[in-house]
This record gives sequence, structure tokens and C-alpha cells, in this order.
Amino acid sequence: MNILQMFSYPFMQRALIAGVLVSLCAALLGVSLVLKRYSMIGDGLSHVSFGALAIAVALGVTPLWFSIPVVILAAFLLLRVADNPRWNSDAAIAVMSASSLAVGILVISLTTGMTTDVDNYMFGSVLAMTKTDVALAVALCAAVLVLFILFYHKLFAITFDENFSRATGLKVSRYNTLLAILTALTIVLGMRMMGAMLISSLVIFPALTAMRLFRSFRGVVVCAAVTSVVCFCTGLTISFAFSTPVGATVVAANLTLFLLSCLFRFLHR
Repeated sequence: MNILQMFSYPFMQRALIAGVLVSLCAALLGVSLVLKRYSMIGDGLSHVSFGALAIAVALGVTPLWFSIPVVILAAFLLLRVADNPRWNSDAAIAVMSASSLAVGILVISLTTGMTTDVDNYMFGSVLAMTKTDVALAVALCAAVLVLFILFYHKLFAITFDENFSRATGLKVSRYNTLLAILTALTIVLGMRMMGAMLISSLVIFPALTAMRLFRSFRGVVVCAAVTSVVCFCTGLTISFAFSTPVGATVVAANLTLFLLSCLFRFLHR
């Protein structure tokens, strides 16, 4: 198979641009989320996003524009619950995740049924990316990357020691909220490509792989970003060559690299 010929198709070009940007953003945010033990928030938000898009399809409105504010609000609520010692954050995420998925399925069954558009959002499709989706992905991913770079040191501080950061006068809740909002945007943008069921893997796997190979925060962030982009490009290529679902193939590529990193860590020890 000729790689250049594969990317001569417009839909593959759109998939590559949007997928690389979303993978990069997910990996950068995933390092902080995993270290702060917030990684399940990504899974919860993906299910919230599915429920929101089901309602959007039923109402006949644009799914992305409807899902973004809903998922941001859910991210804010989940973060407040996680910071409250009287709540069990894992249970709260599970409740919101299951409830959103159930609402989405009920709305679909009572209105449009399992249309192609809903199926694409649920499981992902390389053919589903439109020019509008790519333009929105480029704009929002650029905003995520700029904000991450601008507040890199603040995010580093709240990732490793919130109490010390709070004692030094840092607005910890503000930057936690920023992290949650950026994660919500990334989740919503990635659903077209990866599907609601698999998008959280882009947040978790690259960070876990990088942590097996590097010790420093900067090293882990850079390695996670490179790992995520390489795995996405590999998965996209294999998906096109063998006609497999792109989301599942990208996850399989991430899983393979994670297992190899675990083996390398074991042999190195």
C-alpha cells in the first residue's frame, strides 16, 4: 500500500489533521489527569458527551455545539465533587457516566433510532469528519495547546502538590477548572474520530506509557505527546489498510506500545 496515495483522499487528510491534534491535546492533559488520579473523569465525560449528542440529534441541532457546553458543565461538576471530601468521586463519576449513557440510549430509542450519525459518535468513523469538524478541531485544539503552554508551570504545581500550591497563593481551584474544561473540549472533539466508548483511551494510555520510560514531568509530557501522535498515525494507517474501525485500531496501537514499555521497564530492572 502506498502511504502517499492513502493520504491523497480528502477524508484521510481531514482525519489525519484532526486526529493528530486531538491525540496531542489528550496526551498533554492526560499526564496531569493520571497523576492527579482524575483519569476516570475522561471516561465519564465521554459518556456525558454521548448523552448530549443523542439529545442534539433528536432536537435536530448541531451535535458539537450542543455537546461542548454540556460536557464543560459536567466537567466542572465532577471536579467540584472530586474536591469535596464528603463525596466519593469514583462513585460520582460512575453515576454520571451510567446515567448519561442511559439517557442517550433512551432518547435514541424513542426518537431517531440508531442512525449512522449516532453510530459514528458512539464508535467513531474516519469517514465522519467534515470540513467544519476539522476547522473546529484546529481552532479549539490550538486554544488547548496555547493555554497548556501558558499555564504549564501552574499545572505542574497543582499536579504534584495542591496543598503547597494553595499555601503559596496559587488559585488551585481555578487551574483545576481550566484542566477540566480543556479535557472536556478534547473529549468532545475526539468523539467523531474515536467514538464515545474509546476516546478516554487517548487520555490514559500515552501517559501510562511515558511514565514507564521517563521520570521527570517534562520528559513524561513530551514522551506522551510523541507516543499519542505516533500511535494515532499507526492506527489510522492500519485501519485504512485492513478496513478495521479506526478507534479500536488506535487503541490497539496504544495498548501494544504500553505493553512494550512495561516489558522494557521489567527488563531494565
